[in-house]
Amino acid sequence: MSSEDQHIDEDLMAKATKAAEDLYHLRDTYFPANQQEKISKLQTEADLALELLNCIPSAQRKSPTQRATYEFLRGKILDVLPDYRKEAEDHLSKAVKLNPSLADAWLCLGNCIWKKGDLLSAKNCFSLALKKGPNKKILCQLSMLERSLPQGSENQAEVVEQSIEHAKEAITLDIKDGNSWYNLGNACLTSFFVTGSWEHNKLVQSLKAYQNAEKDERMKSNPDLHFNCATVNKYLENYERALSGFEAAALKDPGLNANEEVKKIVHLLDKIEASFKEHARAKRFASVTLSLHGVKLNSSHKKATLSVLEEGSNKAVEVVGKVLLLIKYNNVAPLYYLACDSEQTCFILSVYGLRADVGIENLGRLNPLGFGLELGKLLEN
Repeated sequence: MSSEDQHIDEDLMAKATKAAEDLYHLRDTYFPANQQEKISKLQTEADLALELLNCIPSAQRKSPTQRATYEFLRGKILDVLPDYRKEAEDHLSKAVKLNPSLADAWLCLGNCIWKKGDLLSAKNCFSLALKKGPNKKILCQLSMLERSLPQGSENQAEVVEQSIEHAKEAITLDIKDGNSWYNLGNACLTSFFVTGSWEHNKLVQSLKAYQNAEKDERMKSNPDLHFNCATVNKYLENYERALSGFEAAALKDPGLNANEEVKKIVHLLDKIEASFKEHARAKRFASVTLSLHGVKLNSSHKKATLSVLEEGSNKAVEVVGKVLLLIKYNNVAPLYYLACDSEQTCFILSVYGLRADVGIENLGRLNPLGFGLELGKLLEN
């Protein structure tokens, strides 16, 4: 083979590699309203990429390294669609056997096996790849897989913590990589739910990670980043930011149903506003708070009203209040209560992490912000 022919063959391999990369870029950035439209476009581009690969002569696939690259590219292209394909797994398996150091092939093989539901084998692929050397992409996928392991197991919280550690390890390899920060945000958000939806710090950590992810220009086209960041802002009760985040996600990917989240928040805020107006007009309002003056406090706590509280944690302070209303809405958590203190000041009390085995009469003991509530009869909408 002449040097000119060899150069042409190498150029074909480079073109096939670029076609495979472009194919996955399309998968990660193209979000039409109709999912079938996306699948059809991916299939068309995949067929074109395979045609390029088929043009590579057999002479350029003789060495184990060349063959491994060829098998990897074929498997990667075949695996771009959402459903599992055995043909893709077969090619990727050949690639890692021919060249065990090909980290990208291990990554694709793990993802392919994951699609057929064999999570443990997929995890094994990622773990084997990491033994060859640290890799931020594989660490992120391992972190994501750990969060996907069967829910309800006794050590689920421990597994999610491992997910967080792997996400952090990926960031140490490239602190500017937006995808690694996005993955850490997802891990912290998962931990918030797994541990009972009460650990406020996990939400704060998640939000900071998402904000770092947004600094990477490549992540601005990711609708899931906008959606998940908006979800965190919703639970942190930053409703304006949540609304703008869900709206941005809806524009980038209509299939996320982010507009439904916007409707839920608007509905909740409307109900809260209506509840305030209704109880401000109630003639019996003064008598409702009369009994609060006789409530006994923890001797180590200072009695206060809402007007003297400062933003943040108010240690050793109790506001004696009465619940007027449970505000019903579509989400499971948090619970929202309309309450008032002894000065007849109304406020909304948000309750996270209320266990099913704890009665409403113990609500005051669960709230970490310093509210001691005497719970009256709940009036439900």
